[in-house]
Amino acid sequence: MQVSSLNEVKIYSLSCGKSLPEWLSDRKKRALQKKNVDVRRRIELIQDFEMPTVCTTIKVSKDGQYILATGTYKPRVRCYDTYQLSLKFERCLDSEVVTFETLSDDYSKIVFLHNDRYIEFHSQSGFYYKTRIPKFGRDFSYHYPSCDLYFVGASSEVYRLNLEQGRYLNPLQTDAAENNVCDINSVHGLFATGTVEGRVECWDPRTRSRVGLLDCALSSVTADSEINSLPTISALKFNGALTMAVGTSTGQGKIFTSLEPEHDINDVCLYPNSGMLLTANETPKMGIYYIPVLGPAPRWCSFLDNLTEELEENPESTVYDDYKFVTKKDLENLGLTHLIGSPFLRAYMHGFFMDIRLYHKVKLMVNPFAYEEYRKDKIRQKIEETRAQRVQLKKLPKVNKELALKLIEEEEEKQKSTWKKKVKSLPNILTDDRFKVMFENPDFQVDEESEEFRLLNPLVSKISEKRKKKLRLLEQQELHEKEEEEEPEGKPSDAESSESSDDEKAWVEEVRKQRRLLQQEEKVKRQERLKEDQQTVLKPQFYEIKAGEEFRSFKDSATKQKLMNKTLEDRLKLEAKNGTLSVSDTTVGSKQLTFTLKRSEQQKKQQEAEKLHRQERKTLRRSAGHLKSRHGRGRPFH
Repeated sequence: MQVSSLNEVKIYSLSCGKSLPEWLSDRKKRALQKKNVDVRRRIELIQDFEMPTVCTTIKVSKDGQYILATGTYKPRVRCYDTYQLSLKFERCLDSEVVTFETLSDDYSKIVFLHNDRYIEFHSQSGFYYKTRIPKFGRDFSYHYPSCDLYFVGASSEVYRLNLEQGRYLNPLQTDAAENNVCDINSVHGLFATGTVEGRVECWDPRTRSRVGLLDCALSSVTADSEINSLPTISALKFNGALTMAVGTSTGQGKIFTSLEPEHDINDVCLYPNSGMLLTANETPKMGIYYIPVLGPAPRWCSFLDNLTEELEENPESTVYDDYKFVTKKDLENLGLTHLIGSPFLRAYMHGFFMDIRLYHKVKLMVNPFAYEEYRKDKIRQKIEETRAQRVQLKKLPKVNKELALKLIEEEEEKQKSTWKKKVKSLPNILTDDRFKVMFENPDFQVDEESEEFRLLNPLVSKISEKRKKKLRLLEQQELHEKEEEEEPEGKPSDAESSESSDDEKAWVEEVRKQRRLLQQEEKVKRQERLKEDQQTVLKPQFYEIKAGEEFRSFKDSATKQKLMNKTLEDRLKLEAKNGTLSVSDTTVGSKQLTFTLKRSEQQKKQQEAEKLHRQERKTLRRSAGHLKSRHGRGRPFH
C-alpha cells in the first residue's frame, strides 16, 4: 500500500501494485505471492476491479451496495457487489458511454448517455429502450418530482425528456454557446448548468425560467494567478440547500489535496458518507484511494481504519519504492546539481525524487569503497550482537569457582551450537536468581575430594581435564557426519546398543578403580596412625572417683579410657567384631549402620531376678490347681 501526503493530508492508495491475470491458477498465484514482494504487499479490496483496456466512468448506487463502471474495449458496463467483494454482472453495449445515472436505489434502473447521441435505458433484466437526442450530449441530471431528464451538451439548449409521458418537452434556452456539466439540487430542485464561458446558470424547473447567473471565470482570476486560456466550468455539484462546488478547467481555487496517479483520470466518484475515492483511469485498473480526513472507511471495508492507524504509528521515511528522496545538499555531495530541472529529478517538498538505480550508480562512482564499509559495519554489528548474548561476568564468584568456570565454558559451546543449528538456547544457571546462593554461601561448596563425589562422578575429573580436546573432536565428528550419510554402509542397526554397553563397562571399571584407590588411602592412613601410637610414651595418670560410683577394677577404667582415646572408626570396627554394630554399603555408594545396644551388669542381674520371680509364680499356680482338682469343686479348702 502506497502512502502520500500533501498539505498534511494523507492519501492511501489501495490499488497500487501488480495485478494478476485471470487465467492463472491458484497454485501459480500463490507461488508468485511468495516470490514477488509487490504482489504479496498489494491489497485487493474487490476482486477483478478492472476493465479490459480503459475505464471511462464510475459511480456508486444510492444504497451504497453496488459500484458500476463503464469502459472499453469492447464497450461494456460492470457491476460490483460490495457485500460479496466481487463482480455481480457484466453487459456489453453498442457504443462508448459518456456518462450514466442510476434512477433507482440499486442497479434495477440505469440510463446511459452514449457518444453517438443515443440514450439507452436498462432494467434489472438488461436492455429496455433506446432513443436519440438532437446534439451530442456531455452530461445529464434527473429531476425526481417531475420525472424529467435534463441533457446538456454541444448546444445552447437544455433538452428535457419526460419519462412519465415518454416524449421530449420544450428545451431551456441558455445564453452559453455550449454547456459542459449540470446538476439538480435534491432539496429544493434548483437546476444548474456550467458553460464553456465560465458561468453557472440556475433555472427553476417549475417556471422554466432562469433565476440566477454566476460568473465564476472572472471571480477566480486574480492578479497573482497565471492562466493561459479562459476558465471553463468542468465540474458542478450541490451540497445541501445553500452550498455549491464549482470546478474550472484551469484548476482555480484553493487546493485541499491532490492525487498524481501514473495515468490520466477520466472520472472521479466519492463513496457516500466516507473517505473512499474511486477513480476511472486511462488504464485497465481502476483506482481506490482512502483519505481518512474526509471520513471513515465504508462499512464493508471497516478494517482500513485499523490498518491506517497502525501505519501512522510506524511512519515510513520514503513514499515510493523505486525512487530515492534526496535533498539539495545530497545532490551537491553527489555532483548532480546540474540535473535540477531535468526529467531525472522530480521536485517534491524540500527535495527531489530520483531513480534508485541512478542513485546507486552515482554513489558507487563517487565512493567506490562504500560497499566494503557497509560490509565491515554489518560484520561489526553481528559481533556486537553475539557478545551481548554471552554471559558477562566481571570476576568469578568466591564459592564454587571451578563450577562457575565450567558453566561459562559450556554456555559458550552451547551458543556456538545454536548459531550453527539454530536451536533455542536454555537459561543459564549463573544468571538465574534461584541458584544465586549456590555461588555465595560457603555451605554449598562442592567437595571434589570426598568419597561420595568420587564414587558418584568417576568421570568428572577426566572431563574437566580433557574438556577442550573432546569438544574439538566432537566438532570434527559433526563436520564429518554432515558429509557422510545418516547411517554408513556396513554398520549394523544394533551398533548403537553395543556402543552403549561399552560405555557402561567403562563406567563400572572406573568406579571400581576409584574404590581401590579409596581403600589404599585408608590403609595408608591407618598405618600412619599406628606409627603415631607406637611413638607416644604412656605416663601414669591418677583419677578421682566421683561420689556415688563404685570402683571395681583398674582394668575397666583402662579399657574405657582406651576406647575414648580411639577414633570413631576404630570404635565402630571393635563394636562390629563384638556383634553390636554392622556396616554395609548401599547401591548408591553410601554407608548403612545398624547398632545393637550393650547391656550393663546391673541390667543383667535385674533381668535374672525378674526371670526367677516369674518361675516361682508359675510353680505356685500349678500347685494350687493340683489341690483344687483333688478335693473337688464344691467342697471348701482348709
